[in-house]
Amino acid sequence: MEYRIEHDSMGEMKVPADRLWAAQTQRSHENFEIGVGIETMPAEIIHAFGVLKKAAAIANHALRPEKMTGEKMEAISKACDEIMAGELNGHFPLVVWQTGSGTQSNMNSNEVIANRGNQILGKKLLHPNDDANMSQSSNDTFPTAMHIAAVLALEEKLIPAVEQLIDTFKRLEAENEGIVKSGRTHLQDATPITFSQEISGWRSSLEKDVELIRRSIEPLYELALGGTAVGTGLNAPKAFGETVANEVAKITGKPFVTAANKFHALTSKDELVFAHGAIKALAADMMKIANDVRWLASGPRDGLGEIFIPENEPGSSIMPGKVNPTQCEAVTMVAVQVMGNDVAIGMAASQGNFELNVFMPVCIYNFLQSARLLAEAIVSFNKNCAVGIKANREKMHHNLHNSLMLVTALNPYIGYENAAKTAKKAFKDNISLKEACVELGFLSAEKFDEVFHPEQMV
Repeated sequence: MEYRIEHDSMGEMKVPADRLWAAQTQRSHENFEIGVGIETMPAEIIHAFGVLKKAAAIANHALRPEKMTGEKMEAISKACDEIMAGELNGHFPLVVWQTGSGTQSNMNSNEVIANRGNQILGKKLLHPNDDANMSQSSNDTFPTAMHIAAVLALEEKLIPAVEQLIDTFKRLEAENEGIVKSGRTHLQDATPITFSQEISGWRSSLEKDVELIRRSIEPLYELALGGTAVGTGLNAPKAFGETVANEVAKITGKPFVTAANKFHALTSKDELVFAHGAIKALAADMMKIANDVRWLASGPRDGLGEIFIPENEPGSSIMPGKVNPTQCEAVTMVAVQVMGNDVAIGMAASQGNFELNVFMPVCIYNFLQSARLLAEAIVSFNKNCAVGIKANREKMHHNLHNSLMLVTALNPYIGYENAAKTAKKAFKDNISLKEACVELGFLSAEKFDEVFHPEQMV
């Protein structure tokens, strides 16, 4: 491998000749060999740095054109466009497990932008610190990148995935209107419901989750940029925070604004904790829905067997013909991961000391993993399972009419205690509710038929 010599304030470093990073990135690359190639800084953060660095260059040009010339701004903007397009991802090698402020990833961005910008210009004009990082600090750029990445992940990936599944459930509701089945509480037989009512519970839960996620996004629109090192805005021109937030909003099409209190923005991560709480709520509902689906599809002969789900792959290496609810299992595993991530994010957010939180990389790594995994799991579940759900009408009818809890319909006519006696006798003697009720003398056979209509109990 060929190398070139780069230098920073600590001296010279050998850097691979074909890489755009420079000395500070190389130092981090060598000093933090933790999760290399596996737990690198998320691509969403790299993209967000492209957004904010371009916005900062435009803002600096407007506020201090003597330092950020039009030529510099254009070169930085072009380099950032390439970062946002994912064309330079191979030049961002750093891992999550680095400095807790994300300083090295900020400098990775600065070095790549400066070096790429100089390539575009055909001359060495840009400096990583003086130009790409002008009016900024890692302490305000990294939390800004966190908020940008979080908003884009939620609005452009997670919410659309949930809305696809909601649409599928709406279709299933319409298709299964009027099919009456046994309800269940405590995993025990309960009074009847329609299958469409059961599906509507799934659909409504997801609609509520989307609403909660949207509410949680509002605080994430506030950006720390402009606070620089400790929140005072040292070395940034007046109105830089407002100007750069406006530019971020233009680039992303999202209503980003500058944070009202930069001291809060640098040290507190409560907006991310709050938003991830909404993600966790979605994970909890997806856990419930996936469990419902696999319970209802259990069998094919010795389970509930009330629905059919797509048979996607063989389920056993030893039992021929076995097919398992694998999409449900993937969703439930992702839900568990999201719940674990929520603990990590809460712990990370609690570690703000004085004017800075130094657990930011692990915080956003877990946040983005939750959003990404949950979105992809929901898309997969929808595509490979939910769209193919079919009601087993015969099994639903059998289970409904075999349920002892239909006796609840008799309460107004024979009373709770007599109805309980009827159910217990029917179960003990393995006879129908009608036979038990008539044998006990509570109702005649004709009166039982007159008042007992399970399909009307929904």
